[in-house]
Amino acid sequence: MSAVVAQTLHVFGLRSHVANNIFYFDEQIIIFPSGNHCVKYNVDQKWQKFIPGSEKSQGMLALSISPNRRYLAISETVQEKPAITIYELSSIPCRKRKVLNNFDFQVQKFISMAFSPDSKYLLAQTSPPESNLVYWLWEKQKVMAIVRIDTQNNPVYQVSFSPQDNTQVCVTGNGMFKLLRFAEGTLKQTSFQRGEPQNYLAHTWVADDKIVVGTDTGKLFLFESGDQRWETSIMVKEPTNGSKSLDVIQESESLIEFPPVSSPLPSYEQMVAASSHSQMSMPQVFAIAAYSKGFACSAGPGRVLLFEKMEEKDFYRESREIRIPVDPQSNDPSQSDKQDVLCLCFSPSEETLVASTSKNQLYSITMSLTEISKGEPAHFEYLMYPLHSAPITGLATCIRKPLIATCSLDRSIRLWNYETNTLELFKEYQEEAYSISLHPSGHFIVVGFADKLRLMNLLIDDIRSFKEYSVRGCGECSFSNGGHLFAAVNGNVIHVYTTTSLENISSLKGHTGKIRSIVWNADDSKLISGGTDGAVYEWNLSTGKRETECVLKSCSYNCVTVSPDAKIIFAVGSDHTLKEIADSLMLLTFDDQFLLTAAEDGCLFTWKVFDKDGRGIKREREVGFAEEVLVTKTDMEEKAQVMLELKTRVEELKMENEYQLRLKDMNYSEKIKELTDKFIQEMESLKTKNQVLRTEKEKQDVYHHEHIEDLLDKQSRELQDMECCNNQKLLLEYEKYQELQLKSQRMQEEYEKQLRDNDETKSQALEELTEFYEAKLQEKTTLLEEAQEDVRQQLREFEETKKQIEEDEDREIQDIKTKYEKKLRDEKESNLRLKGETGIMRKKFSSLQKEIEERTNDIETLKGEQMKLQGVIKSLEKDIQGLKREIQERDETIQDKEKRIYDLKKKNQELGKFKFVLDYKIKELKKQIEPRENEIRVMKEQIQEMEAELENFHKQNTQLELNITELWQKLRATDQEMRRERQKERDLEALVKRFKTDLHNCVAYIQEPRLLKEKVRGLFEKYVQRADMVEIAGLNTDLQQEYTRQREHLERNLATLKKKVVKEGELHRTDYVRIMQENVSLIKEINELRRELKFTRSQVYDLEAALKLTKKVRPQEVSETEPSRDMLSTAPTARLNEQEETGRIIEMQRLEIQRLRDQIQEQEQVTGFHTLAGVRLPSLSNSEVDLEVKTN
Repeated sequence: MSAVVAQTLHVFGLRSHVANNIFYFDEQIIIFPSGNHCVKYNVDQKWQKFIPGSEKSQGMLALSISPNRRYLAISETVQEKPAITIYELSSIPCRKRKVLNNFDFQVQKFISMAFSPDSKYLLAQTSPPESNLVYWLWEKQKVMAIVRIDTQNNPVYQVSFSPQDNTQVCVTGNGMFKLLRFAEGTLKQTSFQRGEPQNYLAHTWVADDKIVVGTDTGKLFLFESGDQRWETSIMVKEPTNGSKSLDVIQESESLIEFPPVSSPLPSYEQMVAASSHSQMSMPQVFAIAAYSKGFACSAGPGRVLLFEKMEEKDFYRESREIRIPVDPQSNDPSQSDKQDVLCLCFSPSEETLVASTSKNQLYSITMSLTEISKGEPAHFEYLMYPLHSAPITGLATCIRKPLIATCSLDRSIRLWNYETNTLELFKEYQEEAYSISLHPSGHFIVVGFADKLRLMNLLIDDIRSFKEYSVRGCGECSFSNGGHLFAAVNGNVIHVYTTTSLENISSLKGHTGKIRSIVWNADDSKLISGGTDGAVYEWNLSTGKRETECVLKSCSYNCVTVSPDAKIIFAVGSDHTLKEIADSLMLLTFDDQFLLTAAEDGCLFTWKVFDKDGRGIKREREVGFAEEVLVTKTDMEEKAQVMLELKTRVEELKMENEYQLRLKDMNYSEKIKELTDKFIQEMESLKTKNQVLRTEKEKQDVYHHEHIEDLLDKQSRELQDMECCNNQKLLLEYEKYQELQLKSQRMQEEYEKQLRDNDETKSQALEELTEFYEAKLQEKTTLLEEAQEDVRQQLREFEETKKQIEEDEDREIQDIKTKYEKKLRDEKESNLRLKGETGIMRKKFSSLQKEIEERTNDIETLKGEQMKLQGVIKSLEKDIQGLKREIQERDETIQDKEKRIYDLKKKNQELGKFKFVLDYKIKELKKQIEPRENEIRVMKEQIQEMEAELENFHKQNTQLELNITELWQKLRATDQEMRRERQKERDLEALVKRFKTDLHNCVAYIQEPRLLKEKVRGLFEKYVQRADMVEIAGLNTDLQQEYTRQREHLERNLATLKKKVVKEGELHRTDYVRIMQENVSLIKEINELRRELKFTRSQVYDLEAALKLTKKVRPQEVSETEPSRDMLSTAPTARLNEQEETGRIIEMQRLEIQRLRDQIQEQEQVTGFHTLAGVRLPSLSNSEVDLEVKTN
């Protein structure tokens, strides 16, 4: 068989929990996520094109489109790693432009993204706990800036750019509203939140520096440059009539205070619960979208509000309300408008508003409709058709119609047409549907609901049930290929029904686990099943028995299928032998042209199947699709009645319209007459007016003509006067010009003389300066030579001092080395002594086998000690090297240390003062501790009382368990008696049947008296045996009496034994409680000893650190640091004495613990005593080994 390829054709579904999940590409095309694809959907032409996600992607998280509609960014998780893929939407098909998946910072996933106004930069927000905001130059995959938004693991919901500024950024989340600006390679916060923090769910930019923000308590804020300018609250009111009205209340400026929010981030389920219990609920603003007149925002379940800007102020007022309509096909119509609006988007021309909801639905509305319905709220319409809002559990197709049947956990059944890509039928029910199967004719379906299995008719506009079976939680059902049978799974049993008589013809039992898949062979003679028990069975329906079987208990089978010749069975399971497609449903249509897939996200995909050359698959089984549909007789009668009523109504309307038209004609003719009379009168009046105006016009013309002639005469005279004046002025100006020209020549000659004089003076001054600076340069060179000789002399002195310091430090290092070697020998001797003591203790406590194990542990500890000592030696060598390096630095730090010594002396005096103050405070704190100890004592008494109550509860539980066992025994006995009676009943029924057959045979000889007599005698001898019956009845009564007597005796013995068990249990329980309390006190003592040991170790460590510090001090500083050395010398002696005391205390405690352990072992040897709940003290040997290791 040649290889085939499936190409995505159409999808029915939406992934609603992807951030920013819907937007417009142009006026007709919208983009939304579905499955692992992004869908480009043409609203007018109804076609879909697909942008495939990354391979091995685990799902999309967020989308973002660039402002120029050219690029699309998709945030995904690919093989548990985050990735951002940027597609170029302008190319056909859409191609990948960049993939961002190599990050220099920690990131789990990107939850929100945004493009800059020029589409060159990309802003991405990571999820907590990192909560990083990344500013990318995405074309070059360069991170321009990164900043951590939140350090308290609060969720961030949305990030965005300013619509006009690449450097301005807004971030909103739980308790945060931040404005940041990109400058000098970093993102700096420009505004700081004032007032009480809110849970900001969404925001949008309504201007260059103005942002509208919505919260989870129904509040809307307007911020301008980070300062609050306006605030309003949205409240959902539930009046007494049951209908909800949405009003905007508490509109105010930023000075008004509002009540605090009780819950920072309620979930969607909590909001629904709160709204059902409370009369007033606060709506959550999940989405805000801006447009030219204002903005739209979600205002609680099923509602969107439009706000428009007020002309005189920079505030907004609610203008209209839009609601999600009630779904008439829904089982509970009121639930359809209880879905939250998660995303809003306006078309580029702002003619259409599109919304996506939490139940995976897409709605749209034209903005002109909202303007028409000013009085009442407008309603959304489905953008395509109602989609599944929960995982799809069943998928089926048929032969005679291009239908796909799906059922889902949203309690709905939907029928889709994969040729026209439309929704044919849709109905919701009270229960969840787990499986579905279509009859080959396309007229019937069988659906497995949570409570029953229903066989239903597919009518022209309804899905109607006509037979129900008591099969609960049917996980799989399937019609046979011929349609005369269907099988349904009930746990591990397969029920086979006939579609003609609707009866159960066989029940196939054999699976021990849940059955996951069933399939019929081509001729419907066999049924193949696979289940979680790892078994695949082939059933023969004529006999009802298994023919072949394959059991692999390590594999849990998910799906089985059979080849067309029924010789090969394919199975897919958890061992991934073929390939497992997890959590998804796949199905091929009967003509092999389309592949259907559905998954838990509620999306249904149809794929066109091609061969490897791109040609369609040749149809081997071509069957024409039927056009017939089922219609009930009552529906036909109702429709016929409706048609008759409509016809009569149409005739009546025609008569009424004709009558109305005649009336209108008469009215119009009268009006026309009146208007003609009016117009004639007006025309006559206008004619007279026209004549008057003409006479006036002629008079005005004569007047204007005379006036113009006068003006022309005046103008000619004025022109002549002006010409004379101008000629005289020109002559005067020419004379002035000649005089100025002579002046300019004289001034030019003077300036040339001055320039020559300046050049001569400048050359003389330059020569003098050069001579002066050359003399200075010679002086500086001589000074520099002298300074160089001084530097050489200082270097020689420095080398001599360096040699002396090195010799001194070598001597000090030798002294330190000898001291540490002595200390190591002392430590080894002490370790050997302690090991001998521990060996003696181990011989006392453990057996021979434990001694062997402890010896091996000792060897391991010695090796560990050796490694530690080697580490100490290495660290000492490193200290030596560090001292050598310090020698070089000492010359520079001597002066600093002298200053520090002086400062430390001052601080020592101040610390003495602080010590006095702290001693006083310690006394006061001890006085405050006493009432706390009294409270602890009271609480201990309460704990003891509660333990006593707990014991009483244990007693009651044991008594109830005994009662339950007695009742179970009685129940079993009654079950056995019931079975015996049923067996007797069956025997009697069989006897009656045999007697009826024999009697029927006797009736055949009714014409022959002799033979009839013999047959009747035979019947009497065969069925009537009175003496035997009497004897058997007597025996049965004796047996029954003996059985009851023995049963009563056993029940009495059982009751006495139970009482004894209860008494002994109470005695043992008191012992257990006492020993448990002793164990607890011992454990407390051990823990206190361990704490004391840790404290002594810390003191030893402080002592060692102090010794090291004293040894590092130079001999030159001895005179200045003598007081501090005296203090340190006194401290070690005191601490050594404390260490000896703690050692003695530990030894005494060990002896006491050993004595108590011996007592516990003696008590355990007592018969019937066991430790309570397996409580064991920690082994003393192990704790001693730990002690040795830590001290060493």
